[in-house]
Amino acid sequence: MQEHKYSIKNWAKDDRPREKLLTKGAENLSDSELLAILILNGNKEKTAVDLAKEVLKLGKDNLVELGKLSLTDLMKIKGIGEAKAIAIAAALELGRRRQSSAPLGKPVVQTSRDIADYLKTKLKDYRHEVFAVLYLNRANKINHFEIISEGGITGTVADPRVILRMALEKDAINIILCHNHPSGSLKPSRADEQLTTKIKEAAKFLDITVLDHVIVSEDGHFSFADEGLL
Repeated sequence: MQEHKYSIKNWAKDDRPREKLLTKGAENLSDSELLAILILNGNKEKTAVDLAKEVLKLGKDNLVELGKLSLTDLMKIKGIGEAKAIAIAAALELGRRRQSSAPLGKPVVQTSRDIADYLKTKLKDYRHEVFAVLYLNRANKINHFEIISEGGITGTVADPRVILRMALEKDAINIILCHNHPSGSLKPSRADEQLTTKIKEAAKFLDITVLDHVIVSEDGHFSFADEGLL
C-alpha cells in the first residue's frame, strides 16, 4: 500500500516521535510529539503530530485545560475517533493519578496545604462542584478518598449518613471534608458552614473527628480549621 505524503514514516528517522523517544528520551519530546505517540497515526490529510497539535490547541495549549476535555470534545477534531480519544483520556488520567499518589505507603496529612495539594490533583478537572471526603487513620494517613456527590455549577449536596457510614467501613478515626469551587471564589457559603457543623456534630456520636473542611479552586484554598470555623 502506497504511503501518502503526510505519513510520519517519510520523515527523517531522528524526527519521528517514537524513534526520538528511544534515542533521546521522553523528556526531549514536545507535548505534541508525546501526544502523537498516543494517537499512533494520522489520516490522509494530516500526520499524527498535526492532529496532536490540534488537540493541544483545543486544550488552549495547556495540559491542565486538556485534562478537562471530554471524549466528545476530543472527537470534534477530524481524525480523532473514539479509540484515539480514549487513549488520550487514559494517559491524562494516569498522569493525574501519578501526581496524587505517594511514592510509598499512604500520604500523611499535616497541614491544610497538604490537603489542598492533594485535592487539587483530584478535583481540578471538574467543571462542576464536587463534594468529597478524606478518611484518615489515627496517624492522619489517608485511608481513602471518596467523592460523595456531584452537583451542577451552582452547588452540590452531601448526606452526613453516607459520609459517616463510609468512615466506619474504612476504619477512619478522622475525616476531612472538601469541595471545589469551579467559579474560583474561595469564600464559603452559609450552606457550607451549616453542613460542616451538621456533619461535625453527627460524627461526635461515633467518636470520629472532623479535622477540617477545605475548599479548593484554581486560585488557592480555604481551610475552615485555619480560619477558626471548626
